[in-house]
Amino acid sequence: MNRAKPTSARKAPWTSWDAWLSSPPGKYVLEWEQAQFDHIVSDIFGYHALQIGLPQLLTLQENRMPLQIILRAPHDKPNQDDSMEHTWHAVDGIPEELPFTSQSLDLVILPHVLEFASDPHAVLREVERVLMPEGRVVISGFNPASLWGLRQYLSHILGQTPYLPREGQFIALLRIKDWLKLLNFSVDRGRFGCYRLPLRSKSGMKKMGFLEKAGDRWWPVLGSVFIVSAVKRVSGMTLVGKIDSKPSPTSSQLSPATNLTSPQRKIAQKDIHDS
Repeated sequence: MNRAKPTSARKAPWTSWDAWLSSPPGKYVLEWEQAQFDHIVSDIFGYHALQIGLPQLLTLQENRMPLQIILRAPHDKPNQDDSMEHTWHAVDGIPEELPFTSQSLDLVILPHVLEFASDPHAVLREVERVLMPEGRVVISGFNPASLWGLRQYLSHILGQTPYLPREGQFIALLRIKDWLKLLNFSVDRGRFGCYRLPLRSKSGMKKMGFLEKAGDRWWPVLGSVFIVSAVKRVSGMTLVGKIDSKPSPTSSQLSPATNLTSPQRKIAQKDIHDS
């Protein structure tokens, strides 16, 4: 009879994820995503921006919002040494229950958050709640329909060591777009990247550099990582109550200039010149 391992003997939820981020493929992904986030957030304006999890990425360093916050996600390594070159306010919480009032943020960044969340749709609902109308969410994640995703799938079937973090439940971009649409988000930009083969060594990853341009041109949707941006849309205001169709009392006292008689027009023009 197999007994469950005691909680103290289990690995922390961040162990393999943090170790993978420190590996050559992990650093390769972080470098690509940093460049994409820098480009996307540089022209997003507002006052309050939030990054959830993954303190290894400074997703807001090119953004100019005065208040920048990072919320440590449960899958992050405890006491992660954040870069001191970037000043932000750190808060603790869980993505499914954000400690912010409704419609209080202008930008929310989700770097690989949905993959590790127990309820990714609940995370998006919370993001929709805290975002201002026309606020923006930017999401990154691994693409299951890629060579990396295929290797991850085969490793589970064959019982081999997975290439990507074991704890992640990787979600297809099409499903994320469907969730965003249900929450009245409008996807406005996004792209795939990281076309190198799923290798582990630094030298092997470096030799595959020529696949970046080729993949971006010939098989863009097969990139191992995606990033997508969406805007929160709010329906127009609805008038409540009875609308009075009667003209305003002052409207009958006003005469258009075209209806003035010739003497009245001369008097009006004289008054304008005198004033």
